[in-house]
Amino acid sequence: MLGIGSIAKKVFGTPNDRKIKATRPLVERINGLEEGIQALDDAGLRAKTDEFKKRYADGESLDDLLPEAFAVCREGARRALGLRAFDVQLMGGIFLHQGNISEMKTGEGKTLVATFPAYLNALSGKGVHIVTVNDYLARRDAEWMGKVYGALGMTTGVVYPRQPEDEKKTAYQADITYATNNELGFDYLRDNMKSELNQMAQRGHNFAIVDEVDSILIDEARTPLIISGPAQDRSQLYEAIDRVIPELQDDYYTLDEKTRNVSFSDEGNEFLEGRLHQMGLLEEGQTLYDPESTTVVHHLNQGLRAHKLFQKDKDYIVRDGEVVLIDEFTGRMMPGRRLSDGLHQAIEAKEGAKIQPENVTLASVTFQNYFRLYDKLSGMTGTATTEAEEFAEIYGLGVVEVPTNKPIARMDEDDQVYRTAQEKYEAIAREIKRAHEKGQPVLVGTTSIEKSEMLSQLLQREGLPHNVLNARQHEKEAQIVGDAGKPGAVTIATNMAGRGTDIKLGGNVDFQIMEAIEADPNGNPDEIRQRIEAAHEDDEKKVLESGGLFVLATERHESRRIDNQLRGRSGRQGDPGRSSFFLSLDDDLMRIFGSERLDNVLGKLGMKEGEAIVHPWVNKSLERAQAKVEGRNFDIRKQLLKFDDVMNDQRKVVFSQRREIMEAEDVTEITQDMRHQVIDDLVDTYCPPKSYADQWNLEGLYAACIEKLGVDLPVMGWGEEDGVDQEVVRERIEEASDKYMEEKAEKFGPDTMRQIEKQMILQTIDGKWRDHLLTLEHLRSVVGFRGYAQRDPLNEYKTEAFQLFEGMLDSLREEVTTKLAQIQPMTEEQRQQLLDQMARQQARTQQAAAQAPAGATNPEQEAAGPAVAPTEPLVEGFDESDPSTWGEPGRNDPCPCGSGQKFKHCHGRLG
Repeated sequence: MLGIGSIAKKVFGTPNDRKIKATRPLVERINGLEEGIQALDDAGLRAKTDEFKKRYADGESLDDLLPEAFAVCREGARRALGLRAFDVQLMGGIFLHQGNISEMKTGEGKTLVATFPAYLNALSGKGVHIVTVNDYLARRDAEWMGKVYGALGMTTGVVYPRQPEDEKKTAYQADITYATNNELGFDYLRDNMKSELNQMAQRGHNFAIVDEVDSILIDEARTPLIISGPAQDRSQLYEAIDRVIPELQDDYYTLDEKTRNVSFSDEGNEFLEGRLHQMGLLEEGQTLYDPESTTVVHHLNQGLRAHKLFQKDKDYIVRDGEVVLIDEFTGRMMPGRRLSDGLHQAIEAKEGAKIQPENVTLASVTFQNYFRLYDKLSGMTGTATTEAEEFAEIYGLGVVEVPTNKPIARMDEDDQVYRTAQEKYEAIAREIKRAHEKGQPVLVGTTSIEKSEMLSQLLQREGLPHNVLNARQHEKEAQIVGDAGKPGAVTIATNMAGRGTDIKLGGNVDFQIMEAIEADPNGNPDEIRQRIEAAHEDDEKKVLESGGLFVLATERHESRRIDNQLRGRSGRQGDPGRSSFFLSLDDDLMRIFGSERLDNVLGKLGMKEGEAIVHPWVNKSLERAQAKVEGRNFDIRKQLLKFDDVMNDQRKVVFSQRREIMEAEDVTEITQDMRHQVIDDLVDTYCPPKSYADQWNLEGLYAACIEKLGVDLPVMGWGEEDGVDQEVVRERIEEASDKYMEEKAEKFGPDTMRQIEKQMILQTIDGKWRDHLLTLEHLRSVVGFRGYAQRDPLNEYKTEAFQLFEGMLDSLREEVTTKLAQIQPMTEEQRQQLLDQMARQQARTQQAAAQAPAGATNPEQEAAGPAVAPTEPLVEGFDESDPSTWGEPGRNDPCPCGSGQKFKHCHGRLG
């Protein structure tokens, strides 16, 4: 019997149906224009772009231009690529233009869909960013779709890591720019560390189309992008702690797999105290609960996490003596990305790899807050419906399911649940063999490298030829995926999300032709093409007769989306296909979420070894478990975002102030305001309001005026003068300091003084902001404990972060004022040296930014940052581990390692 909801849907249609219906008149208008547009020659088609730009400038909206612009873009794609967009692709483009997420199944041509809204929105002249998940796709799509934009008179750019600055600027100036999410985020941070406007690369955030939007805005949004510089070396501490962790007994710590948390028990703390005293890491009488032990406790916790939560060949691999993270969602290696807070160093110690120094944060931003900078945002993916609530709540994005061009013919079978992993894998091998023998290609999905290699060994024993695609075979990825649709092909893949290459039935004919031409360079290319195309037709026919691509998943992922992405590899464009999930009670998801009850039920049913339970109820209960995990992950991301929003408000203020200073020709007024505020504070401190002159601390005021303002004033006698109140004191100091700074500007020369003032403010802002970020990180780590005192940690964080920010601005004003007061006119040679030194210091900060590779986005990081090459040492022959090579720097001199910090705060730190 139908429920009330089902009856209502039958009568009124779903909200999704109504959205689809609303676009049909637009699609019909676009189709109606097709004949007239096709009649234009190439020059006439290109001229349409100029006509649209003029009409937009004259006041027509992009919505008014949409039907004609889409018709022109469709014709441009037909001429440049030989692809004529289907009606459903136009629909997808309309939803993107409206600021929605278009959910389109795998193989429905999302890459082409993006060209329609990109072309339309680029007519405004403000630029469009198309965001991809990796550099290969950014380059491929820019080159491929660039032909369409080129035919319509528009420019295309592509942004990639370690790109020369000039090339990067040109790419951002293009009408449509392709880039990865990481590179866009990093360029935003780098731009806000520049000292001149003309050095900035990005020109604003107008409209972004995010491909694989669920992967970028949800999976990778748990952690921020961080640009960091090197901190002090603590490798001996990591190694010492790593020797202790394996000695822990099971009752010395508690492990919670659901939340991926691990902590020491009281017995564990007792044991550790004793061992650390023996090793000399804790002084006699010192306990782990003392404030002085904070650093050691922090590294003990990270060591425990490294050993108990992070598994080799699942979370990371060791390659050439280096620990390389693996992306949980795509199974790809992430070279250059590092876990923060000493966690990566703890894993390096565990694996006996060379321990790289920790990093300090120079700038950071989360993907949520970066993508919310755009005036309009949209996205495409094959799987977004399960996360529709999160997209709506955090980004204000609606999700629309776009119908497929042809009905889906794939058969999705019920899950098969076995009691043990061994029974499951034996059944998988039998199923693969059966499909292989009838010529059906099989794509086997696994969740880790370890499992894919174990299954590979099993298939080798069975004598089944196969390919393995995981982080180790990263370079052959496109080739392996290209061959995965050949008759009888068996491909084992670790996480298939966002691969960007379709599995075509019968194999990828273009790859086969390229291979054959390379193998026989003297052969006739046309003959080779004809021969391979004919063979491909036979192969495709065989695969279709065998039932199309068979997707066999060996485990359920904690996110339904990842399972749906794997399923979606089969049955593209109306092709036949089949998908099945093989599970066991030993699987992580089943084990963590209530497999005991299921085990009891299976036992009572009297299931024999090798038998599976197959029932729709099992699917339902698994989906409920997955929904629970997704809900918990959403809550984690929401909570992270609430904390980051506090920092984001401050980040926007600091970045906009920096920009204003860079844009200003003359910052004398800004420095004068700062100086006057410092004077206000000095007067309030030494001559408090509502106090008598004999209560003033004029000695302190006299010393402060010399130290902070550089002026020697006869303030000692002011207290005895009649009619001298606070206001008079303030005016006299302001007048004297303004006159002093005017004289100084004349001695320096107005142009030089302006340059020095601007650089001084920017440098001081950067230094203060860097310290402030570190303070906020520490505040964040301790504020959670306020919950025990019945106080809301978030409110506490907001209050204290605001107070810290105000304190940062006060100290910023004071430092700029003091530095400018103390700076003295020099000879031409000294002046040049000073400017060079300031430029070097700025360059050092920017070098960290420029060299930052793709940023950390492993979900296990509370905050993560990329590895950054150390900056150039100031002392030739500087060796981190040999103090005799450091020269003899004073405590307040720059550290010889080149970090830009004072020696006493860096390598000269005591203890």
